[in-house]
Amino acid sequence: MEHPNSKCRIAQAEYLSRLPEEERENKARDIRIGNASYIYHQQAVPIQENRLIMYYKEWLEDLPPNISRHMRMLGFEACKTMIPFTRYVNERNDIGMRDWMQEHLSPGDFNYWQELSKKAGSPTF
Repeated sequence: MEHPNSKCRIAQAEYLSRLPEEERENKARDIRIGNASYIYHQQAVPIQENRLIMYYKEWLEDLPPNISRHMRMLGFEACKTMIPFTRYVNERNDIGMRDWMQEHLSPGDFNYWQELSKKAGSPTF
């Protein structure tokens, strides 16, 4: 999946072109997965601010107390683009990351992403 920003797309293509041939496909796969994850999380950003604030308050209630306290101290503005929060917003709007990634990645890239997710313990990246 290509990055939505043309400058990033160009930089990624230039980076890949400088790599030794044997490294290119693995790095290209990592870039495609990273781009898909970036696009998934960016979907939460344009939601109306009053809805995001409502989701922020809900999200805080679901967090462990020590993490919730820290996120409250950081405040809404700092948290509204954090990956755990954007994932919560997307899931709250019935956009599950697993299904979204499966729909937007090739079968091979999706399987690789799933394996990485299992090793990490959670598909939050």
